[in-house]
Amino acid sequence: MNFVAAHQLDVMLFMSGMCGILAFMTLITKSLPNRTKHILSSMELSAALLLIFDRLSYIYRGNTSLLGFYMVRIGNMMVFIMSLVIPFLVTRCICDVLENEAKIDVKPPQLIAADCLFAAGMLLVILNQFTGLYYTFDDNNNYQRAPFYIICYVAPVLIVVLQEWTIIQYRKKLKRGFAVSLLIFIVLPTVASVLQIFMYGISLTNMVTALVVCVFYTYTLNFLSEAADKAKQHEIEFYRQAQLKEAAMFRETTEALAKAIDTKDKYTRGHSTRVAVYSRMIAEKAGLPDEECSRVYVAALLHDIGKIGISNDIINKPSSLTEEEFALIKTHSEMGYQILSSIKHAPFLSEGAHYHHERYDGKGYPAGLSGTDIPEAARIIAVADAYDAMTSYRSYRDPLDKEKVRDEIIKGTGTQFDPEYAKIMVALIDEGKTDV
Repeated sequence: MNFVAAHQLDVMLFMSGMCGILAFMTLITKSLPNRTKHILSSMELSAALLLIFDRLSYIYRGNTSLLGFYMVRIGNMMVFIMSLVIPFLVTRCICDVLENEAKIDVKPPQLIAADCLFAAGMLLVILNQFTGLYYTFDDNNNYQRAPFYIICYVAPVLIVVLQEWTIIQYRKKLKRGFAVSLLIFIVLPTVASVLQIFMYGISLTNMVTALVVCVFYTYTLNFLSEAADKAKQHEIEFYRQAQLKEAAMFRETTEALAKAIDTKDKYTRGHSTRVAVYSRMIAEKAGLPDEECSRVYVAALLHDIGKIGISNDIINKPSSLTEEEFALIKTHSEMGYQILSSIKHAPFLSEGAHYHHERYDGKGYPAGLSGTDIPEAARIIAVADAYDAMTSYRSYRDPLDKEKVRDEIIKGTGTQFDPEYAKIMVALIDEGKTDV
């Protein structure tokens, strides 16, 4: 103990600096809620002031100068005040935890009583300055305990008892580790206060209190960081599920629209769905990313949406179309673009509808694009659309034989169709994967 007494001023200086740094770090920590941040930073700052004033009291004791006179008295008064302020802030911390973690909005009566004891304790500290209830100073400006010194422990100890009572009462609603840390935080300074009675000349209580405040800060920050991480993961999972639901709703909506489109043509029911399936097969076999394959599938589902604006009489005409009627049919590409272009976050939808009748050699419609100037999804859909058109019933003909269709696709490679995707379509036919 002689060693501790000899070096306690250096220990106080180090610990007060550490508490000050932690108070600053707490204030600039963005992950903490504002109220929690202010409580923790106030605890750290109070612990730093406790040690600073205690250290000044030791430095100037026995100094009979005017400066020494005031420094000893102010220092000792502030030590007693900070010894009450820290438990008061612990009560604030417990209230904060009960509200945020245990979801208890009503302040427990024990903590109300603890605040009343804090007020009473502060009143007694002020009263001591005029009565010498706790301590006095001799002619050499040395601190002397008064006969009623033990009273100064009544308020802090009772506050601690009430705090422990509260934590035990609500322990099942608190995180086990956090409840235990609060109990330790409260108990250790209390034990140190008991020992302090028998260890005059050593500020054991104040140093232990400051140390526990630092440890409690570290644990609380770690606890809140874990809670923040869990909340973040929960939020990420929530948005992931929302995105999945949104994607499912989008897919179901496009499928419903595709069915609505196909009902206009009694000869090609299921055409849009089959084209979408073929298009996805081609995209997958071409090695496109999964996300891109899904985009191609959805774009293919809606590639004929412009036919909604074409008369049923023309679409279901049992004989060959006139030039004027064929010109009207061709406008479905432009109509599809106009309908889908308003969906700004999915431009690939309008591209599929707009350009799926373009030809690789530039002789298609409506824009006469050629080669890779034609959007990739549209080049894929063009092959799939042609295959399904040739293998489906039409008002003017029966489905073509698959070998005939295969030959037609080979014949159109590099002219009507993109060579890469035409080759893949032929491979799918040969593998028997087009029977959908």
